[in-house]
Amino acid sequence: MIRVANLALQALSFCLLVSFSHAHQFDNLHRLIKSRRSQSPPVSDSWAELHAKEEYSPVYIGPQDGLMQTDKIDMLPGQPDGVDFDQYAGYVTVDPQAGRALFYYFVESPQNSSDNPLVLWLNGGPGCSSLGGAMVEQGPFRVNSDGKTLFRNNYAWNTVANVIFLESPTGVGFSYSNSSSDYDHTGDKSTANDAYIFLVNWLERFPQYKSRDFYITGESYAGHYVPQLAYNILLNNKNRNQTIINVKGIAIGNALIDDAAYSKGAYDYLWTHALNSDETHEGINTFCDFVNETSSAECDTFMIKSSDEVGNIDGYNIYAPLCKNPVLKNGSTGSVNDIDPCSGIYLVSYLNTAEVQKALHANLMTWNGCRGYNWTDSPTTVLPIITNLIANGKRVWLYSGDTDSVVPVTSSRYSINSLKLPIQTVWRPWYTNNEVGGYVVGYEGLTFVTVRGAGHLVPSYQPQRALVMISSFLQGTLPPSS
Repeated sequence: MIRVANLALQALSFCLLVSFSHAHQFDNLHRLIKSRRSQSPPVSDSWAELHAKEEYSPVYIGPQDGLMQTDKIDMLPGQPDGVDFDQYAGYVTVDPQAGRALFYYFVESPQNSSDNPLVLWLNGGPGCSSLGGAMVEQGPFRVNSDGKTLFRNNYAWNTVANVIFLESPTGVGFSYSNSSSDYDHTGDKSTANDAYIFLVNWLERFPQYKSRDFYITGESYAGHYVPQLAYNILLNNKNRNQTIINVKGIAIGNALIDDAAYSKGAYDYLWTHALNSDETHEGINTFCDFVNETSSAECDTFMIKSSDEVGNIDGYNIYAPLCKNPVLKNGSTGSVNDIDPCSGIYLVSYLNTAEVQKALHANLMTWNGCRGYNWTDSPTTVLPIITNLIANGKRVWLYSGDTDSVVPVTSSRYSINSLKLPIQTVWRPWYTNNEVGGYVVGYEGLTFVTVRGAGHLVPSYQPQRALVMISSFLQGTLPPSS
């Protein structure tokens, strides 16, 4: 008998041909869940229990004087005219003894930057770069098809917040360690610890943000990163000798937060979206035990049949076209309202240009969107941590693009339903531009929002709706009802 959760992404990987920009995120997520089947899986104890075993003391804080101005970007190569906000990039050391440093890209708001909240964005993986979030999703720029120039994203999240994009854990993107052994001992716990140390040092570098309202956002495997970091902050805020981080809430998109709910939801999604036959769906529900996370040879057979039936599609958006011509092109400026399925190729080309790396104050190196790790710890659920954040009065939003089959809306709903939270605002549509932007339901302590027509990377596919959604989150109000 084996865990069903460990099989789900493995079976789906046979059939879902994701676009280049997303492929490594899918591969990393698949690899991690598959590892739970091995005889030496990542530690599956409650992450909160692991942390509760430690005593807390002040963490490393290095000298930061003058580094904010050093990190200021004069201009990015190929950026459009009329850039009206400040942007910064550079390294923050999190362990001087090991020589470990995390890379960040920070964009302030064009207006009201001194009043707008501070938001941290984390991509998933595990082990995928948040520069993908910056330049394919909700950052101020996206890369043109020439791989050399940028165009403006009018629905960037820095219009309503000051946004940090953090390349985490160590070894992702431009982040690095001088101790190669660090890459062999990476997991949820070390990732959250390093991200916390990054934040307290970054706030010394940018002291004007120390008292600012702070929110943590992300997607996919950031369903682990985001609540764990928030929990880590709450624990460290109890230490009076440590910087107090004014964390107000979290928002996670298409988030992996509970393996069992993920597995059942993934196969239900395929069937309800006409990607699997009735017979296959019935077989999976008959022979696969999602409650006890056990399986059988019959279950394996139907999972493989499920993948055969789906065929070659982009699992991150089941209705999106595939990247059929993965080369750079000399063409017109791209449109933020129509994502190019080959956009990941343009991003890789841009960030591997020496001129761009110099402008970003990054080390000259080969930039990759994701890094493979032997992940050392990963609980099968983070729902207890989310429950803890709710109990501590933190704003918790889960949002879901409804055309994603990798971590689909059904999985999110099953995860939330298992918490058995009282409903405060019944399910209803929300609107933007006189159209339904998605649906929302408000629970006691948690809000669930869908974004209509969006895939796994919500701001990529529906940038305007994503901006309305995140603006509502930051304001502490539900998305508009009319």
